[in-house]
Amino acid sequence: MTEIKFIVNGKNVKVAVEPYIRLIDLLREKFDLTGTKEGCGVGECGACTVLMNGRAVNSCLVLAGQIDGNEILTIEGLANHNALHPLQKNFLLHGAIQCGFCTPGMVLSASALLNKNPNPDEEEIKDAIAGNLCRCTGYKQIIEAVKETAKEINSPSKQL
Repeated sequence: MTEIKFIVNGKNVKVAVEPYIRLIDLLREKFDLTGTKEGCGVGECGACTVLMNGRAVNSCLVLAGQIDGNEILTIEGLANHNALHPLQKNFLLHGAIQCGFCTPGMVLSASALLNKNPNPDEEEIKDAIAGNLCRCTGYKQIIEAVKETAKEINSPSKQL
């Protein structure tokens, strides 16, 4: 067992784990953060996407030993208390949520993009979500939700 310290959703945590346990398993089993979904288990679908130090990563490919000292953000940590994050709100408003399985990873990939580039064009949005597979929406609604959120971010009256 190895003791690791990291920040998850803004909280400093310390846990003893086998260093080879995957981040997705650590989040789901030790912290009950079940918004992170396991799809393929090999980094192809994006359902397990979380943010590590602000960067979208597939948590099925990250080992617990690699997160020591890092900051992890899951879908549960994105919202501000009980208020939805603007991305979450716009995913709902634009019908970008259907079965919901890909939604947490898709929202976090879009969040990483908007944190890096608050005014992306459509190609940049497509590139940012390219690692997230969705079988329900056809992506149009997802892209529209991200565009709407970018408009809100850039509006002088609505800063995130």
